[in-house]
Amino acid sequence: MRRFPFVTMDVFTRQPLEGNQLAVFTDGRGLSDAEMQALARETNLSETTFIIPRDAETERQHGVKVRIFTVAEELPFAGHPTLGTATLLHRQRGDSEINLDLRVGKVPVRFSQREGAIFGEMTQRDPVFGGIHAREALAREVLQCDPNDLDAKLPVQTVSTGQAFAIVPLVSVEKLSKIEFDHKRAAAYLEKTDAKFLYFIARNTDAKAQTADVPHFRARMIFYNGEDPATGSAAGCTAAWMVQSGMFEPDKRILIEQGIEMLRPSRIFVRASRQDNRIVNVRVGGNAVEVLRGEVFL
Repeated sequence: MRRFPFVTMDVFTRQPLEGNQLAVFTDGRGLSDAEMQALARETNLSETTFIIPRDAETERQHGVKVRIFTVAEELPFAGHPTLGTATLLHRQRGDSEINLDLRVGKVPVRFSQREGAIFGEMTQRDPVFGGIHAREALAREVLQCDPNDLDAKLPVQTVSTGQAFAIVPLVSVEKLSKIEFDHKRAAAYLEKTDAKFLYFIARNTDAKAQTADVPHFRARMIFYNGEDPATGSAAGCTAAWMVQSGMFEPDKRILIEQGIEMLRPSRIFVRASRQDNRIVNVRVGGNAVEVLRGEVFL
């Protein structure tokens, strides 16, 4: 009988039992693609990762090979699996920078101490800006809401740093919290667009939630496996979108809180730069904590 150890991490949080859960299989050698997919269904989390150890020289050149699976498919890139897996490797190895070799390419994650806890910040691929979506169509076909619930001052636009999200700004946190989402309607709409998922966001104007000089936003991402407590890939796209649309100056640090409605609060820190009229250096950061360890017997 084969044994495969795994660790579960709560990502984009400093508190166990909050944030976005992640299962990390620490040595996926010997697992077939079908077995990895089946194990992702077994954990039934937003994502499950598999570390594929290689020799030290290969890892120095190309990074640590990691594969990312949802319950339904393998992904080229996802944010919270990248941060959670890199944080576990950082704790094991002590390196201040962990490079992951993902299907989308090499993704570096740099670590520092912040407020007494390990803080990791990944640099995502430079963004690709896609199509502009019609507010009226999105409101009618997906949300079945008043088009005025969507912020008319900002574009609904597809952005990708390795995974394509349509960034959907709403006028208030109240409207965000009351979203009525139907996956079948969303899937039918997305099939006609260049986006794979929808990411809903609203400015948090609650004075109690504010931190000096760090604008606060709330977000939600709902997909075929339910609601996602934290979506680091979408948060990176949002950082790029904010700078591109002129909401904030380049390199301004923004806090996106997600998972509030599902009682898995997550805190995602994002920023992006501008260079020669291009958005570059998209960074997404946060904490991650280990929650439990176990083994799978196959």
